[in-house]
Amino acid sequence: MSTARDKIRQKFFPAEVTDVNHVSEHMFTLRTTRPSTFRFESGEFTMIGLDTGEEIIQRAYSMTNASYDEELTFLSIKVEGGAFTSRLRHIGPGDELLIGRKPTGTLTLDAVAPGRTLYLFSTGTGIAPFMSLIQDPEIYNRYEQVVLNHTCRFKPDLVYDTYLREGIQEHPLVGEEAAAQLRYYPTLTRDSFERTGRITEHIADGRLWQDLGLPPMDPEHDRAMICGGPSMLQTLTDELTARGFRAGDRGEAGDYAIEKAFVA
Repeated sequence: MSTARDKIRQKFFPAEVTDVNHVSEHMFTLRTTRPSTFRFESGEFTMIGLDTGEEIIQRAYSMTNASYDEELTFLSIKVEGGAFTSRLRHIGPGDELLIGRKPTGTLTLDAVAPGRTLYLFSTGTGIAPFMSLIQDPEIYNRYEQVVLNHTCRFKPDLVYDTYLREGIQEHPLVGEEAAAQLRYYPTLTRDSFERTGRITEHIADGRLWQDLGLPPMDPEHDRAMICGGPSMLQTLTDELTARGFRAGDRGEAGDYAIEKAFVA
């Protein structure tokens, strides 16, 4: 007779962890094998689970890898005493990680209309879906420029800083396009850095566009995606709405999109 735990396991693919990298005191990345029938669109998330032997605990995680990669990669924060990450942070190569069979999400390219510049605003692990999107050739066909913002507290938490400055330009599929069209705009709120303060402050006083040499965001030409903490998400949503931007969703492209699954 199947148990409740067995029924929950049926919603997942078993995968093997192949690499774990504790990139900072607060964040780590992990890579797993990819189940042969697991398919997803750039920007989507899935549930990942840990089987404790008594129960299966699970949380939603965005894939950071390209949709065509042979393995899956994830970015996680370390939450002190967290029911899930306190276990996940101790996972290692050879261990099992459960991968949800039904990826979903609203940060996909069909949620925003084509345009001049696509702004990707993220805080912390919110950069995860955007790392997948910027490896998708279609994003460079739909937009003249892609601006990727990542705001964190401390410098080590800018997990992809070196890759976004140099590595992606060597990408075998999108390197040339990224070198010409991708603009990286990191900011820190706690450490000294080339740019400090919340991204909302850089928008409010115009520093974002001054630094990039671009005109202010205009709903006639520009698009945006937002993924991050509740406060940042609400502030940017209000800002875009005030500027005349219209929210989009999958199947109904708008001027901007947020990940609705994480909004209370």
